Formats: sequence, structure tokens, C-alpha cells
Amino acid sequence: MTRPISRGTGGRSALLALFLALAAVLFGSAPVPAADAGGTWWDPASRPAADSQINVTGAPFTGTDAQGKVRGFVDAHNHLMSNEGFGGRMICGKPFSTAGVADALKDCPEHYPDGSGALFEHLTGGDNGKHDPVGWPTFKDWPANNSLSHQQNYYAWVERAWRGGQRVLVNDLVTNGLICSLLPRDRSCDEMTAIRLEARKTYEMQDYVDGMYGGPGKGWFRIVTSAAQARSVIEQGKLAVVLGVETSEPFGCKQILDIAQCGQADIDKGLDELYSLGVRSMFLCHKFDNALCGVRFDSGTTGVAVNIGQFLSTGTFWTTEKCAGPQHDNPIGLAAAPAALAEKLPAGVSVPSYASDAKCNTRGLTRLGEYALKGMIQRGMMLELDHMSVKAAGRALDILEAEEYPGVLSSHSWMDLDWTERLYRLGGFAASYMHGAEGFVGEAAQKAELRKKYGVGFGYGTDMNGVGGWPGPVGNDAPNAVKYPFRSFDGGSVLDRQVTGERTWDLNTDGAAHNGLVPDWVEQIRLSAGGPAVVDELSRGAESYLTTWKRTEDHESAVNLAAGRPTAASTTEWWNPFVSFAPGRAVDGDTGTRWASEWSDDQWWQVDLGAVHRVGKVTIDWETAYAREYRIELSDDGGTWRTAWSTQAGDGGYDTAEFASQSARYVRIHGVRRATGWGYSLIEVSVNRS
Repeated sequence: MTRPISRGTGGRSALLALFLALAAVLFGSAPVPAADAGGTWWDPASRPAADSQINVTGAPFTGTDAQGKVRGFVDAHNHLMSNEGFGGRMICGKPFSTAGVADALKDCPEHYPDGSGALFEHLTGGDNGKHDPVGWPTFKDWPANNSLSHQQNYYAWVERAWRGGQRVLVNDLVTNGLICSLLPRDRSCDEMTAIRLEARKTYEMQDYVDGMYGGPGKGWFRIVTSAAQARSVIEQGKLAVVLGVETSEPFGCKQILDIAQCGQADIDKGLDELYSLGVRSMFLCHKFDNALCGVRFDSGTTGVAVNIGQFLSTGTFWTTEKCAGPQHDNPIGLAAAPAALAEKLPAGVSVPSYASDAKCNTRGLTRLGEYALKGMIQRGMMLELDHMSVKAAGRALDILEAEEYPGVLSSHSWMDLDWTERLYRLGGFAASYMHGAEGFVGEAAQKAELRKKYGVGFGYGTDMNGVGGWPGPVGNDAPNAVKYPFRSFDGGSVLDRQVTGERTWDLNTDGAAHNGLVPDWVEQIRLSAGGPAVVDELSRGAESYLTTWKRTEDHESAVNLAAGRPTAASTTEWWNPFVSFAPGRAVDGDTGTRWASEWSDDQWWQVDLGAVHRVGKVTIDWETAYAREYRIELSDDGGTWRTAWSTQAGDGGYDTAEFASQSARYVRIHGVRRATGWGYSLIEVSVNRS
């Protein structure tokens, strides 16, 4: 969930104003023969008598190109089932209903009779205090590009996006417990309960589509759990649906007053459960700092609202510091807290002010977050960098690089773009948010040379049902106005204006009101200056996404030759009789222990590998006391040493020293010059062949 659209509130109550400000930024008819059925595989054997039209003719492309690569677009960030999150009453309408379209596409009960009770819609949409709540069949006021509380992912609209060239859709299961607690709701606010329900509903939608095509496995909507399965689905011309998770408290891992509310056992259990549900990618944090990582801020008044929400959820506000590198989080801004929001804070508590030159969240990836990331690596899951603070993202990338792990994604423009090359170097995949066509082309151009360098395609993240706002109308006279009907990028299908019930949508005059208009938006990109090249990159997105996923599945973690082996050190710090800083603590596999030297420059730590091995990489997890200048030394006998690698610019954190592979039994980390007033301290050391 991402980019909000804010509206004035007038005299709304403090509680509603808080909810609305927060919510704006997080996130039976009997079957009859299909009217246009021609006996082809993409036409259903039956469809409900009253239903949306698809308005696409022609065969969906199948198979691979001349190079054996699949074609098609990737929606890397969508929320098919967010109507089931947030207590069930934030997104009105359903993606499908066995009772038919009239049941699926109806408004929330509090929106009737004239929309005056839809306060969330008033403050985030364009209805000026009222709207026509009737969906099917008239759709006078919704869905619309600036209506953030109405269903955009009706199954037939998703079907039209597929027919228009989309071949991968990532369905991020999403919710937020705090927002749920402020809403009218039908169910529990527990985030994992909502995630389970959304996953189940996605499988039910697959069954629903299958039923139109004659039974299990026959429909175009296919949930996949491996890259090979996805490739097979796409080669058949169908839509591969991948499950992801974007939530603020995964596994219950919130933090209250800086105290984690989960442990390693909760993380293991949660990851195992998500994997068994079919989830293959996830965010570790979203909007609020949690026990796993700090977040990338929201800006301005929106940032103030989210910051207040963080305080109400966690007991702490965001804290900032000067950034260590060129990357930075979104600026919080210096906007004053609206009175209605400030009233929700306890007496004597106010939103802190922030230095304009302190743009980075002090919170990075916690030790629990590292544990969760390594658990994802063990299970072959892909990490979403978006919404992580740059401090957290940088640490995550350090770990991924040390592991040479390709499973990293940026799906909707919430990653600092300076991380892009690190992502591509690992083998990851990136997509941009569904901005207006010209804006999307401009954002794509920023990293086009990098994509060319690494030979990768591109993706988009629509964030449909994600409370973000979507491209508005450009007008029929715009240079890039879509001319209906038009052909899909491959030339095999013809798309006309989309019709549902009595309503006809036109991208030029309606904007991107729902998922079925994504092909029209891609056509508008093609008609924009520089657009044809971007569409070509988008058409290679499915192949690139699958390549990242397959490499992730194939990854094998390197064996740590140093694990549990005998160690020695020049000195060991001793000041607490109840805590050991012995050399062996750096190879015990526990990030809660460490080796520490005495407080002087020339110190060393070494490990005996037990036999001669080929060694080509040493990874060091430094504690706060790290080396500015140090070297990696190797020895065959423990007496004669040779330098394999050195630096005079150590910056602590997670260091990976790689060098030409060579034989050695002993490995030594030799500190030459300290970076702090303390000694040297190693949390964990890994020695690998290469």
C-alpha cells in the first residue's frame, strides 16, 4: 500500500480523523453459456447470467519466444483480498461472490443511502461528502481512480488485465491492526488471522474461476508456489498468481516501548505457516516500526498522522539521525499535528520536532529481523525491500550479499533508488508504482541503463485496493490519449472500452478506475514519449521475475567452515564475571554472544578449520566496537601468516571480504586500527570456500 490522496476534514471527530489519516497511507445468478463462447480454451463454458464484460477478442498468447523466454507483464504489488483485511469494512465490495455480481459489487452498509456515512471515502476520495453507493449495475460514482474505499479487483476486471498481456500477479495479503481497531468491523483485528482469511479467499477465487471452465485446474487464474509451476502456467497463456504478505506486525512481531512482543520461536512458526499457505514473498515491516525493522517514513501531514499512529501502536515516535550515506528515508517534514489528531495523544505528549538534516530512521534491521530474514533465506522466500528504512535495507542487502542470495524485490517505488544496482547485482527484481503514464515512463528512465547492463525486464505495482490513488483522466485530446479499440502489445488481441453493467469506462475520461483498465494504461504508456521502449521492457517482466524466483529457489547457503571450530585471540576483555567474551563466542551461531578484545589497536582473533580447505570469503558481523583498519590473514600451520585481504576504511556492520581462493587451515582477523575507543568485537564470523 502506498501513495495517499488527502482531503480536508472539516469538523470530523478526533477518532475518525485519526483513522482516516492513517488509513489513507497504509493501505446468485445461475450459470448460462457464455455469450461469446467459441469453443476456445480462454472462453468459459459458463458465466453468471448477469456479469461484467471483458471486451477483449483474440487468443491470449501462449508458449515462449524464439529464445525460450516467456512474455508478459508483472503486477508485482496488488491486494486482491484487502476487503477481508482491516476488520472487513475498509474496502467495500468483493473480488467475487457465488451469489453473483450484484452481491460482489455492492457498497459497505454504512455508505447507504447516499454515501453521507462514508467518512473514509469523503476524506480520501472525491465525493465531497456524498456519493451514490449503488454499484451493480449503474456504478455512477465508483469504482474511480480517486475512490480509495471501493473494490477495484473484481475477478472479471482481473481477467481483462490478463487478456491484455499480464502474466504474473503478486497478491499481497494485507491488514493493519490499529486501523482495524478504529473501524466498523466484522471480525478480529489480529493481523495473522486476517492473513489466513485472505489466503483462503484467494484459493476460493481460483475455485470460482475453475468452476466456469469445467472444474479444478481448468481456469486462467492459477495460484503458483514455485517458479517452474509459474512458468508452466504462463506458457499455457494463463495468469500466475503469487502470494505475498505486507503487514505491520507479521507473526505478532510488534514492539511496545522498544520491547519486542515476539521471539525466534514465533518467527519460525509464522514463516512455516506462511510458507504452507503458499506465501513466497513478504515485507518485514510496513508503516510502523516493529520488532523486526524500522520503516521508511511518510512525509508532511501524512507523516505526522502515521507517526501518531505509530505512537498509539508502539508507545514510541519515529526517531531520526543524519544518514551515513547518500541514501535517505522520505523526509518527515515539519508540519504541525492537526488538532484533531493531537487530541488523541496522552496529556503532555506531542509529536516531536525533527532536524531538517536528519533524514534517516535510527531503527534498522533488528537481531530478530535478521533472524527472520535468514529464516526466509532458509525457506527460499523473497524479501521485499520497500517500506524498510535505508538503515534496515542496507543491513538486509549486506546479509543478502554475504549469502549471495538473489531473492530481493522492490515492487512499488518505496525503495531508495540508490539501492537499485545492489538489487540487480544480486539478481533481484524491481517494479515501479502505477503512476500516470508520463510519470511512469520518467521513473522507468532513471534506471534504464542499469536494466540494460544487467539484462533484466521491468514491472509495475498497481497497488489496487491498496488505498494509494491511481492515474487520473488525461482527456480525449491528450497526445497520449488511448484510441479505442486498440491491440495488445503482442498484436494478438483487440481491446475495446470496458463495460460492466450499465457503465462503460474509458481511460481517457475516467482514469485507472479498476484493474481491468491496466491494459489501457499500458497502451497509454506506449503512446507517450519514450513509451514503446518501456512497454518492451514490461513485456520482459514476467521472464525476469521468474528468473529471480528460480535463482532464489536454487540457492544453496555456503558451508561455514568456522562454525564451532577451535578459536584463539590475542586478548579477551574481562570485566563481568557473568558474561563471557571468549573467542569461541564468534563462531557459536548465536548473535546474542560475541568475542571482545582489550582496548588497544593491535589485536587478533583466529580460527582453526581443522584441516586445509580452499578459502575465498570471510564474513564478519561486527559489534559496535569495530576496526577501521584490519586484514584477513591465512596460514597452513598457524605459525606463518600471509595477508589475503585488507582495508583501511572499515565501516563496521556486516563486512564481506572476498579474495582469490587459496588453501589454508587457519584464518585470522587482525585488527590494526580501531574505529572507536573500545577494542574489537566480533558477533559472528563465517569462513567460506568462495
